[in-house]
Amino acid sequence: MQGVHRWRWLVPGGILCWMLFTSLGRGQEGAAPPPPTPTPETPVVEALPGPLSVDPVADCVCEPGGTASSWRSRVPPVTVFPFPGLATFPPTGKGYYSLRDWLEGNERQAPPKYPYPRVSIIPASFFDANFKYLDNPENTEHDVFDVLKRIPVGDDFMFTTGGEVRMRYANETDSRLTGRDNNYTLQRTRLYGDLWWQDRVRIFAEFIYADSFDQDLNPLLIDINRSDFLNLFTDIKLMEWENNPLYLRLGRQELLYGSQRLISTLDWANVRRTFQGAKLYYRSEKTDVDAFCVQPVPANRNHFDSVDNNQIFSGAWLTHRPRQGEVVDFYFLNLDQRTPIIRGRDGLLGPYNLSTVGSRWLGKIDNFRWEVEGALQFGPVADMQAFSQMATIGAGYDWADLPMAPQFWLYYDYASGTQDPGGPSNYSTFNQLFPFGHYYFGFIDVVGRQNINDLNGQFVFYPTKWITALAQFHIFTLDSAKDALYNAAGAPIRRDPTGRAGDDVGQELDLLLNFHVSQHADIFMSYSHLYAGQFIKLTGSPRSPDYFYLQFSYRW
Repeated sequence: MQGVHRWRWLVPGGILCWMLFTSLGRGQEGAAPPPPTPTPETPVVEALPGPLSVDPVADCVCEPGGTASSWRSRVPPVTVFPFPGLATFPPTGKGYYSLRDWLEGNERQAPPKYPYPRVSIIPASFFDANFKYLDNPENTEHDVFDVLKRIPVGDDFMFTTGGEVRMRYANETDSRLTGRDNNYTLQRTRLYGDLWWQDRVRIFAEFIYADSFDQDLNPLLIDINRSDFLNLFTDIKLMEWENNPLYLRLGRQELLYGSQRLISTLDWANVRRTFQGAKLYYRSEKTDVDAFCVQPVPANRNHFDSVDNNQIFSGAWLTHRPRQGEVVDFYFLNLDQRTPIIRGRDGLLGPYNLSTVGSRWLGKIDNFRWEVEGALQFGPVADMQAFSQMATIGAGYDWADLPMAPQFWLYYDYASGTQDPGGPSNYSTFNQLFPFGHYYFGFIDVVGRQNINDLNGQFVFYPTKWITALAQFHIFTLDSAKDALYNAAGAPIRRDPTGRAGDDVGQELDLLLNFHVSQHADIFMSYSHLYAGQFIKLTGSPRSPDYFYLQFSYRW
């Protein structure tokens, strides 16, 4: 068995060494031949630098719609990646944008056009990556993997492929508040193929293999998924309105909307979140409209994934961008959970049907930025009626002209809890749906957007353009001392039904460093410490958790 253990690491270790070598090797960028010259009527399509976040925002601004006669210039109809909360804005201008740039003395005048972000975590889906700049005959930025992008197949077809390899080492003290430590490694591989027939029909398939090694605790559901489809859908163009497309998407597909507080691909997980069903989507320069009806697809480590037939998730989402740097979202969502998992007044478990209506406004004036989001939730829960709410408000400022471009955010996050669980009152614990919880409530993942108050601040600076340094500090208290503490997955992990343990969950410090090695490779490190409050000390193991992560990712 020891020999098997050694061989298990030899192959992925060799692959990672090759990737790091090619990332730092000289002469690869620019070695690829230029892409085929487009037809004369094809417009110049530039990918401009956009917002970047440690929960990353893709490093491009996409060109929805358009008036070009060439169908190639209109596909894919890329969704503009939304600013998340706590958004960070990396420095631009002249400089070195990766470790490789610095080693080669390649000082760029502006950020590279490459559509993947300059950080390791990338919640954006591969099917929204914008490689349209390769069609520009005057493009001077080439990469060894350009030959895999936007490959013409005759006059009416186009094919693109790519993928990612990622490995993470984790050392967790008091993992999941169990009182036990957990040291382990996660590995993930994603490969995709994207075929277009003109701008009328698209077939997109994405494979995932995710595994976990040497865990001292049972692996989480989101740790392992051996050989499956993360995305497998077809897009069909139904019509155009004012030269902007309306598409129908059918099949397995990732969803990501707004701030990702309620709907996210959850890229921190080793197995990204996906759904199966139908979605209508319309894209234009300033307004995007989506309507969907899907079912979650939980990972099955030993069999081909299938939908959860006991859940139906539907909704409508409108995003409007009135001007650069300002975004307004309006949404209505419904989650029908037929599995009896909520305890009602009579003590019996029952299903629920929750509707969520909300809005978000994010904007800026000069260097000052703000964000406000709120949602109400209602519907039958077991033998009760639910009425709950969430709200967040934040203000930030960036000193873009100072050395290292420092930026600061101050936020308050609130999600209601039930004041007397099991009592005569109605149910009022907010359901966080399908969020990017790891990003908003500390990287230890023991706090979710349910029954919580969180006063938090974030400070970011850039020692160079290829190093991101981030610190967050959270002060957690329960909204209801008798309700539970819910983790990042929305599961109750600590509870005192008497309320005597109080509401002081504790304070968390998170420190992150991201080194952008090349356009393809990133090294990510983070350390987190939760200073346990009275509630944690009195409801289980009184330890204060420490988490350390080291991650390498390579995308092409």
